[in-house]
Amino acid sequence: LAATAYLGRLDITRSLLVAAIRTVIQLALIGLVLEALFASSAFYWIALLAAVMLLVAGREVVARQGRRLKGGWAFGIGTGAMFVSSFTVTVLALAVVIGPEPWYTPQYAIPLLGMILGNTMTGVSLALDRLNDSVWRQRAVIENRLMLGQTWQQALEDIRREAMRSGMMPSINAMAAAGIVSLPGMMTGQILAGAAPGGAVRYQILIVFMIAACVALAALGVVGLAYRRLFTADHRFHPGPHVLGAGSYGIHRQEVPGAAVRLLGYARVTSNPEPFD
Repeated sequence: LAATAYLGRLDITRSLLVAAIRTVIQLALIGLVLEALFASSAFYWIALLAAVMLLVAGREVVARQGRRLKGGWAFGIGTGAMFVSSFTVTVLALAVVIGPEPWYTPQYAIPLLGMILGNTMTGVSLALDRLNDSVWRQRAVIENRLMLGQTWQQALEDIRREAMRSGMMPSINAMAAAGIVSLPGMMTGQILAGAAPGGAVRYQILIVFMIAACVALAALGVVGLAYRRLFTADHRFHPGPHVLGAGSYGIHRQEVPGAAVRLLGYARVTSNPEPFD
């Protein structure tokens, strides 16, 4: 796969190799950690591991964005949205639906949180990336809408909807294809371990619905917080480089061609000026 990416000049060869190496190392280490954690079953160790998982997920959300909010806002907004949605739904499922004793039993809590947090991380990353990139590319359109009297909510409404749709699409596709195109991982693992298919299916349905709910809540929260950050306190559009900075995913994005804009009696000309009419 890395050779194919290199020959195709996709600029992701290094990322693929690093991801493959990290997969092996991280899974080997988490296996050792889980063995020790299952042996102790202490709440503070479970909480510590959950916090580490959340912080790493927040870092990955930031690293996978082509453009991102500066000043720690990308990390804070993404991590906060994942914490509220993933931890709330996980605790609710453990305490009310599954009901292990105690409710934070690591054999249930850690795998469940890992599945939910991993899918939520993907949804949040996609939603933020689509929002930031669309705002940056359409900033002239947004300014024109504001000049015509639209509120900041109206000026970004279509971009907000597209960002949320982008974040939720993987979960919707997974639900639509579950059981026909693919057998979800948790259900497959239970069946291979000797569990009855009916019981495995019930658990998998619960997980799928929980993941969809978490992704939807996280996408709604992260888009709502992030697109409000693009405006000042007096509702002026503020998408400059000090707000939307270039990301670190190795993607060099083509800037939007410049245009001459008349505003309040003067022209703001970008790097590729065009003549006035």
